[in-house]
Amino acid sequence: MGYFNADLHIHTCLSPCGDVDMSPRNIINIAIERNLQIIAITDHNSTHNVSVCVELGNRKGLFVIPGCEVNTIEEVHCLCYFPHLWALDDFQKYLDSRIANIKNDPDKFGYQVAVDENDVIIYEEERSLFIGIMDSIDTLAKVVHKLGGLFVPAHIDRPVNSLFSQLGFIPKDLDYDALEVSKRTTVDDFTEKHPELKGEFFLQNSDAHYTDDIAVAYNMFKMESANWECFKLLFNKQ
Repeated sequence: MGYFNADLHIHTCLSPCGDVDMSPRNIINIAIERNLQIIAITDHNSTHNVSVCVELGNRKGLFVIPGCEVNTIEEVHCLCYFPHLWALDDFQKYLDSRIANIKNDPDKFGYQVAVDENDVIIYEEERSLFIGIMDSIDTLAKVVHKLGGLFVPAHIDRPVNSLFSQLGFIPKDLDYDALEVSKRTTVDDFTEKHPELKGEFFLQNSDAHYTDDIAVAYNMFKMESANWECFKLLFNKQ
């Protein structure tokens, strides 16, 4: 058994709010410099920068979990983690079918680009990734689990784009694997305000959109090894 530092909410330059310096190469190098052993790439409503991050991480001994931060029809942000890239490919096909065909305005929201390992642009997403997909949070959870993934409502303490800001409560029948709080609070402080959530499995991550933010908040996991099987066991134990 060992201890592994994990930042499981990192955006790349593909996210409209992600800084241009958040390239896969920079993210991997900085994560290693800051003593992270596990990261997840979670761009808004798209997965097109994940595979290059996984490949670069594999070369350098960093476990990169394929992921996505999806904005639901209720405008709730949810983290979705997957065991392998082919599950992620199926998830991208699902997203493509549920994203509204509304064009992004780069002047207002920034460019949405995927790049290769040398930071060369290989794809630009023209549809807006800010807007909620055309499915509910319940449907999203079912899709993620059907693909063998893990489903985590994001930054539930925040006053926007969270379960509490949008719905006012956590539905009893919502099938989630963990809950995330932002770097702006602590799990203890949050559960003092919401004692009904004591005993839940919480994550706390950086939600990095800029290189300076990587690893400003992270989790420390006790695991046998940095792989999906051991990672998933953390959730199953709760």
